[in-house]
Amino acid sequence: MSDPETRRRRPWLAAALALLVSGLGHAYLRRWARAFGWYALITATLVFVVPDAAVDRVVAGERPPLVEIAPALIAVAASVVDAYVLAVRNNRAYERGSPATETAADASSSDRDGLTGSDAGAGSAEPVTDSTTDTVSCPHCGRDTDATLDFCQWCVESLDE
Repeated sequence: MSDPETRRRRPWLAAALALLVSGLGHAYLRRWARAFGWYALITATLVFVVPDAAVDRVVAGERPPLVEIAPALIAVAASVVDAYVLAVRNNRAYERGSPATETAADASSSDRDGLTGSDAGAGSAEPVTDSTTDTVSCPHCGRDTDATLDFCQWCVESLDE
């Protein structure tokens, strides 16, 4: 969840999209590698595991034997559950206020001091460490960033300067 654009997502929508098109629920969550992975897995299951006759029956609108299409149904169900669980986890991280998320209060904290953008850290050469959390204040943009990184996740400037 290190995506700086983490926002609340609708778990039911992620699950519905994953059911509609393989990988689409994960794309909605902006989990691109997982979206491609699920798409590839379900497509490979349909091509290599499910018999061609069963796929032809589905395309023709007939019901194939459940045993023949069970592997594809299991893969789709796993994708739907995965998309739902990821959306729920994303929302929990968002509600906890993880370092990857920024609230309006965080964005306007430098505005209260009369400093904005690059003016916020113009007077300091060293990053300011906040002892209550694992964040440091960027000397370039003034935003709080993860203390374990050697660069600001917002302006991508080095914190070592």
